[in-house]
Amino acid sequence: MLRFNLSETHLRMSWTHAYLFGVLAVLLALTLWQEAEAAAVSGPRDSAAPGDRPAALRRVFMQGADASHFFRRRSRRAVKSQVETDAEQRQVLAADERRRQFHEAKRARLESHAEEEGDEQDEKGRESTEQWREFHYDGMYPSHQYNPQAP
Repeated sequence: MLRFNLSETHLRMSWTHAYLFGVLAVLLALTLWQEAEAAAVSGPRDSAAPGDRPAALRRVFMQGADASHFFRRRSRRAVKSQVETDAEQRQVLAADERRRQFHEAKRARLESHAEEEGDEQDEKGRESTEQWREFHYDGMYPSHQYNPQAP
């Protein structure tokens, strides 16, 4: 008769082996994946002309001297041009408009919900009143609908 003795050490070793196997599988998949060579997201221009890759890299990266000149030219105290100020103002106005539309839509949803709830409560009140009248009607007098109070 065979007995399986699964001790804690044996289970820990099997989990360790499974973990190492998974890590190795992921590393193998990453090394075999040919498109993992660049960390850039390809756009429609990149897919249209794959030979223009160095030109695209030149547009993204600049020389160290140019970068330091750029930061020297645009320090924190530098005055923004009118074009930059206008662009920022347009972005702020667009964000304000989106925020306003969102809040208007939210308010409209809440108002319609409150109106529906009120209509539902009114209908429940009418139904309960009608049920009360039907239950308490003794047949001696006509219903309340056809017997309005005399002034």
